[in-house]
Parts: sequence; C-alpha cells; structure tokens
Amino acid sequence: MPPQGCRHGAGDIAGPPDTGDGRAEPAAGYEAGPTAMRMLLGARLRKLREAAGVSREDAARAIRGSESKMSRLELGRISFKLRDVSDLLGLYRAGEDERGTLLTMAREANAPGWWQAYGDAVPAWFAPYLGLEQAAEIIRSYEVQFVPGLLQTPGYARAVLEIGAGDNPALDVAQQVSVRIRRQRVLHRPNPLRLWAVIDEAALRRPIGGAAVARAQLEHLIEMTRLSHVNVQIAPLRAGSRAVADGPVTMLRFPAAELPDMVYLEQHTTAAYLSKPAERLYYWNVMNRLATEALPPADTEAMLRQILREL
Repeated sequence: MPPQGCRHGAGDIAGPPDTGDGRAEPAAGYEAGPTAMRMLLGARLRKLREAAGVSREDAARAIRGSESKMSRLELGRISFKLRDVSDLLGLYRAGEDERGTLLTMAREANAPGWWQAYGDAVPAWFAPYLGLEQAAEIIRSYEVQFVPGLLQTPGYARAVLEIGAGDNPALDVAQQVSVRIRRQRVLHRPNPLRLWAVIDEAALRRPIGGAAVARAQLEHLIEMTRLSHVNVQIAPLRAGSRAVADGPVTMLRFPAAELPDMVYLEQHTTAAYLSKPAERLYYWNVMNRLATEALPPADTEAMLRQILREL
C-alpha cells in the first residue's frame, strides 16, 4: 500500500532545528487543531510542574495514573480528561487566569479533527500527522517515488492510492482521495503553510496513472510553484546524492514556541514521529544537503517543462 502521505510537501526551515526559544507567537488566525493543542497543553503543564517543584511521580499520583501516563500527557500523545487537568492545576497552584486558559485548551484538545469524519480512510498511525500538518507553519520534505501529497491532482492521487488498493480491497479509494485533497486547504488559507519540497527526478518521470494523468500533474505542479509560499526543487538523476535519506522525509515547524520541530518518517503501513534534538539535527542536515544538491528553485519550471515534452 502506498504511504498515506504520498506524499506531503515541504517548507523552508531557514535555521537549525528549533529549541523552543525566542520564537514569535502564532499569527492571528492560527488554528492549532487538536493534535498540536494536546502538545501545547502538555508542554505548558510540564513547565508548571517543574516550576512548582513537583515530581512526575507525584503528579501521576494526583491523577490516579502512572509515570508513563504522565509522560504521555506532557508529550501530548494521549487525550486529556478535564478532571485530570483540573487536579494537576490545583497541585501546581496555578492562578485563575492560567487555570481558565488551560482548561479551555483541554476542551479544544479533545475536539474531533476534520479527518475523523473519514473513518477508516485515515489509519490511526497517520491521523496525528494530519493534525500536525494543519498546525504547521513550515513543512519541508524530500520525496523519492511520488509528487508530494499537498501538490497532487485528484487524478494523480487516485492513481497513487490504487497502486496499493489491490492488496486491500476494503480500502475506499474515493474517500482517501477526498482526504488528500482536503489536506491541501492549508496551502490556500489566509495564512498559508510555507512549503518546500525536494522531489527526485525519477518520481516526476514515472507516468503514474498513464501519460495524461502524469502530464496534468506536471502542469499543476508548475502552477503551484508560482505561489510565493511554495518552493519545489528537483534532484536530478545525473547527480548522486551525498545525503543519507533511505526514503521520504518530512520536517514540520510550528509557530508556537512550546512545540519543537517534528520529523515524520513514513513507510507503507506505519510511521515514526521524531522530536529529540539529535534526531531533528540529523534530518535537518540531511534536508540541507539534499536541497544543496538539487537544482535551484529558479530552474524548476524549465525542468518540469522538459519532462513534459519527453512524456
């Protein structure tokens, strides 16, 4: 089955992996979504706990849970019960204003994401990515086999998804296409996502769905690269990469200072979400080398038109 993200887009992370220090507050109209809201709430609760001098063990005891549960809460990896948040805020002696803000965040963190309406068309391991993608300010990615999902046409998306549909007849390809196209709204909202993608030339020359679908996809890609917040680079076949990237890589950066950059690595039926500083630094260096070795963005349209002529 082709990966659900087949594939995402990318955004310009201009500096090294963020440490959470000195980042600006989110722009007006920023919508974190439930996934990012859980991460924000967890990060704020951790800071309050540390400021209050409360151990994770004691905090876990206050919510009748384990240290493991407390760790997952602070990382935003599980949903919050209002009772647990209220008990923790009492333990940390949070002020009334802080208490009101964080309880509101807890309610928003438990709100369903738009993708939940699509049921089984969104695998459990992919759903967190959709929340992160919605919340991201910048996405940067490298793609080897396919055009990034945020830049796909409906016809191309259907062709990609149908590649794996034969292995799982229960999949609703039409629903999966709808999810993919719905995701693309992040590029057309008032405060759009900044996207920077490096795509292997082989992916662009692969006639997914046949020549007509492939040509329409290339034409669409040309139009998308003319948007000021979308940059696409092509890694030419003639150049051997020095970057170590065994497969697709996506890096996400968020406007909220409390959220660290996230690395997303996707395989056929699973995905890894990496946020440790060493992991972020490694993939940031990989992405930089890939971008350096690829053709500059100014050459992208000419290369796309050359591939179009040769299809």
